[in-house]
Formats: sequence, structure tokens, C-alpha cells
Amino acid sequence: MEQQPSSFSPDQQAAYNRGPQVPMAPVVSLGQWMVSMLLMLVPLVNIILLIVWASSSTENPNRKHWAGAQLIFMVISVALYFMMMATFGAALMNLAGK
Repeated sequence: MEQQPSSFSPDQQAAYNRGPQVPMAPVVSLGQWMVSMLLMLVPLVNIILLIVWASSSTENPNRKHWAGAQLIFMVISVALYFMMMATFGAALMNLAGK
């Protein structure tokens, strides 16, 4: 079986095979993740750092997206907490009124 000649030059064919070159973010090391997790244990500092990391344009994209996800989960948790407290409070007030 005869192979069809390619209309691409060898350089173009190699670039096509590699696909688009996407710049890679540097890897966040295990030590950096451990420091990040330890900082998340400190009240108020954790919220400030998450906001800074999530909104920074120079931050590592991996840490930036992780911080954004953490903030979203914090907001959801606080909203659920207040909804549950309102529900239980209303139930207790109803029981106390009878």
C-alpha cells in the first residue's frame, strides 16, 4: 500500500502532531500546599488569604482556582447554616408558644 504524500512540510507536520502549545503553570509543591492548608486553620486569616489568592492576577492558577472553590463552599456553608438556624429557631419558638 502506497502512502499519500503529505502537503505539510516536516516542521508543520511535527507542530500539528504536538498540538497547540499551551503554557503550563508551575507546579505547586507539597510544602507550599502544606503551608496553605496550615494558614487555612487560622481564623480570619484564612478568609483574607482566600480572597487575595482568588482575586490575584499573578497567583498560580492552581491555587487561584482552589481558593475560588473554597470561597464558594464557604458561602454555601454559611447560607445553609443560617437557613438551618432560622428553621430550628422558628420551630423552637412555635413549641414555646404552645
